[in-house]
Amino acid sequence: MPGPFQHIDRAFYIVAAQTGLRHGELVALRWRDVDWTAMRIRVRRNYVRGEFGTPKTRRSTRAVPMSAEVGAALERLFQQSRFQDDDDLAFASPNDGGPLSTTANGRRFRKAVAVARLDTTLTIHCLRHTFGTRMAAVGVPMRTLQEWMGHRDIATTQRYADYAPSRDEAEFVARAFAPPTIGEIRA
Repeated sequence: MPGPFQHIDRAFYIVAAQTGLRHGELVALRWRDVDWTAMRIRVRRNYVRGEFGTPKTRRSTRAVPMSAEVGAALERLFQQSRFQDDDDLAFASPNDGGPLSTTANGRRFRKAVAVARLDTTLTIHCLRHTFGTRMAAVGVPMRTLQEWMGHRDIATTQRYADYAPSRDEAEFVARAFAPPTIGEIRA
């Protein structure tokens, strides 16, 4: 949406969808956590209920791969930000450099979803589900996805990795119902 948060929100949504970071992890992300050389985002803290703290679980402290699109979005955000020191927040409020308001973030996201004519029940957290689902759909091993998402339990990761159709599904069905070969009949 046009306004002082437009470039922040655009980068926020791209990073959220393509890294699977939790809302509080994104809000707490500092420029020092963006490893441009290794193309990784280092999750070291979160912001929940108005306070900075450690990530949700011990496993939540992690490094997540950074796609070229995420890197470009963060670079554009960095160039547009007044807050560029290593300890400054990547998604800093343009007013004072402080953390973004969870409530205001949600409101802006709902407006963006409505303007895009998407399901208005979608939340920023749905972008985390998008990441898990898309990674599972392209074959990222569940153990790797568990690490990237910072889950303690693999069962949690499997819930995020919702069903995604595969290119091979029609072939699986065709093979399952194919007429038997001569060799299979004789066996």
